[in-house]
Amino acid sequence: MLRGIEEFNRGEFFECHETLEALWVEETDPVRYLYQGVLQVGVGCYHLKRGNHKGAIGLLRRGLLLLEPFGPVCRGIDVARFVRDADHCFQRLQELGPERSSEFDKNLFPTIYFLNAS
Repeated sequence: MLRGIEEFNRGEFFECHETLEALWVEETDPVRYLYQGVLQVGVGCYHLKRGNHKGAIGLLRRGLLLLEPFGPVCRGIDVARFVRDADHCFQRLQELGPERSSEFDKNLFPTIYFLNAS
């Protein structure tokens, strides 16, 4: 999982998809949907980078729905913050609409943070 998160945070969304998909497919525990949610938010960001507004909106929405049950923290990941930031990205993209999606500030892509175990 750590490798996929590092790829996500570097903006390597295609690579993150490949890494997390392998984990998601093999996992039998419900945490698999955390992996799938992160994966889908990443693919949504990938679509946005490539100018596919419709694909970005759909995948961000689905990823957010999958992530919600895992907050506020799961496996050390600050899921609540990630969901909030991904939702902000989603809302901004909806505001811009397909005609202005190229104006999206890529600095709004969410980041995945870990919380200290202490």
